Amino acid sequence: MASSSEDKKFGYIPKDYVVPEDLDYLHITSNNTIYGTQHKSFPKVSVPLVCDMSSDIFSRKVDARQFALIYAGAQKNMGPAGATMVMIRKDFLEKNKSGLLTMLDYKTHVKAGSMFNTPPVFPVYVVMLTLRWLKKIGGVSAIEKINNEKAKLLYEEIDRNSMFEGTVISKEDRSTMNVCFRLRNESLEPEFDKMWKEANISGIRGHRDVGGYRASLYNALPIESVKVLIEVMQEFERKFA
Repeated sequence: MASSSEDKKFGYIPKDYVVPEDLDYLHITSNNTIYGTQHKSFPKVSVPLVCDMSSDIFSRKVDARQFALIYAGAQKNMGPAGATMVMIRKDFLEKNKSGLLTMLDYKTHVKAGSMFNTPPVFPVYVVMLTLRWLKKIGGVSAIEKINNEKAKLLYEEIDRNSMFEGTVISKEDRSTMNVCFRLRNESLEPEFDKMWKEANISGIRGHRDVGGYRASLYNALPIESVKVLIEVMQEFERKFA
């Protein structure tokens, strides 16, 4: 492990760490869905950089030339679970060590045009429809602006509202995809839970490992939904502050 923010409950993105030059590759995850942190920039290293972008792929512009390999599950911003996108640089592909099982060797899938085995047809079809929608609204540049606005609105309310606090200690590392926060008085959670459920909001309980709340602002979520949550938070403050 090159670096970790476990010392602060994963509340920030490590920076300025030293990466040994004899590594086969350095692996990072661009967005942490559990703790709500996100790489706003990527480490510049001399070894091949591999990145799991499952939870923020196509949510913002990224210079793919920085990476030797990018992989992403479809289930956050591309389509239903069951499909994974892999983008691998040719020179990195050629470094695949011999002795890999056939299915685990990316060369197998490249040579077969990603059709070595029967693909999950429905998830792939829905990914196609989703990407057509994304292209229609202006592409990644357009959705990045929308996502930034969604996150800005919600983080501003968390910082303003006397009843809540964000869980990411380094504000510049806050995720635009997963906004993690908690009540300052956790004994009031049942009251808050009742209010957001009555507003037809679902799925904002935090990950089971950390508790609190987590609002996931993936591409498909309209900004109107964020505004509904903010209204509930403001009403909660009026009633219990």
